[in-house]
Amino acid sequence: MAGGGASERHAAGLLVLGGIASVQWGAAAATTLFDEVGAAGTVFLRVAISALLLVVLWRPAWSVLRGAAARDIVAFGLVLAAMNWSFYEALDRIPLGIAVTIEFTGPLGVAILRSRRRLDLLWAGCAAAGLLLLAPIGGGSVAALGALFALIAGACWGAYILLSARVGRAVSGGSGLAVAMTVGAVVLIPAGVAGGGADLLAGHTLLVGAAVAVLSSAIPYSLELEALRRIPENTFGVLMSLEPAVAALVGFVALGQGLLASEIAAIGLVLIASAGALGTAGEPRAPEA
Repeated sequence: MAGGGASERHAAGLLVLGGIASVQWGAAAATTLFDEVGAAGTVFLRVAISALLLVVLWRPAWSVLRGAAARDIVAFGLVLAAMNWSFYEALDRIPLGIAVTIEFTGPLGVAILRSRRRLDLLWAGCAAAGLLLLAPIGGGSVAALGALFALIAGACWGAYILLSARVGRAVSGGSGLAVAMTVGAVVLIPAGVAGGGADLLAGHTLLVGAAVAVLSSAIPYSLELEALRRIPENTFGVLMSLEPAVAALVGFVALGQGLLASEIAAIGLVLIASAGALGTAGEPRAPEA
């Protein structure tokens, strides 16, 4: 990649933004299934269909589960399952924008803990200030259990960033992601069947579940995996600060939810943080032998 550092970083920024937008529309679609199959049934459909699509797309070599990267791939699959399940449980109890804001504590933690330069802390702090403006502090309207699930999802999100980078460097293409998603789907079978039952096989449910899988898992995870091949984990973590800002914008455009001055300011802060992180990112690391 010599000589292509700047273009690689900008490409990574576009990949992250595309993944974020896709996730937001997928989350909105997922909420329509909660009354029919519950959060557990919805996340099982999402992960199972995503796994099927990724296996067809990448045709992974299952021998990777016996190789040096096997432990990371299995851990990646378990984290994917836990992250998605806890996020949907949060989404079933609190608004999307609030859930995403709380969940972002994971990527922000990665950005801070992995930082080696003071400038990285500046971008992380800028993003944190934006998140605080978006958070409903003092409102008293956030369900405690929903907030707890969002925090768990955030912790899993942080682990996802680290494991995604490791798997992406160890396994070519999307094979590692496809195998990990399959592991996650298998783990979710008991909860998914218990939560959704026979309704999981209804035509409308399967159709919406497929849309959610494509928008919320197959597209964004593939884009993020490629982004993490181009930029360091801490930079990726700060770039993901766009997530709650995009959620607020989607709410305004798609749902007619007006933006307060503080929310506009928050969006500006996270955009500055993301642009700053992208512009000052170090060169991506060479793949491990």
